[in-house]
Amino acid sequence: MLPKLTLVLGGAASGKTAWAEAFVLGSGHAPVYLATAQAWDAEMQAKIARHRSIRGTGWQTVEAPLELGPALAEVGAAQAVLLDCATLWLSNHLLEGHDLAAESQGLLRALAQCAAPVVVVSNEVGQGIVPDNALARQFRQAQGELNQRIAAEAGLVVAVMAGLPMVLKGQLPEGVL
Repeated sequence: MLPKLTLVLGGAASGKTAWAEAFVLGSGHAPVYLATAQAWDAEMQAKIARHRSIRGTGWQTVEAPLELGPALAEVGAAQAVLLDCATLWLSNHLLEGHDLAAESQGLLRALAQCAAPVVVVSNEVGQGIVPDNALARQFRQAQGELNQRIAAEAGLVVAVMAGLPMVLKGQLPEGVL
């Protein structure tokens, strides 16, 4: 049985999404992929296409670059959600000039109210150097705070490095992976 909320953290290209996908598929629930990416350029279009190809069929994909609350409200208890990723979702709101604290609070509320277990993928952004510009520092601070708030509510928190999971909080369910 999946925890109600799981947070999967890692750096860029750490294997966090692949691990989270396998985790959700191993649960036996009907998988829902809640995608937050927007294809603004050819590189991002290719990355999205690559992720879809690797994921294959069997996933219900919902694209929600900004409005996660309504998407999470539509999910049933027999499903499991992979929200990929909180980092892009927060970036989307930052670029739109939205109140990041209010949006984050709304996301936490929607996660708590979701009928299905949710696995949130997010980047760990606090292990690098201090960014040299105000926008990047604002984002790093907001992302760090969002990760901490999700982790506080999550029953399971996993850090992924080089494709390998390290449990930071909770226990992996028996037989899921």
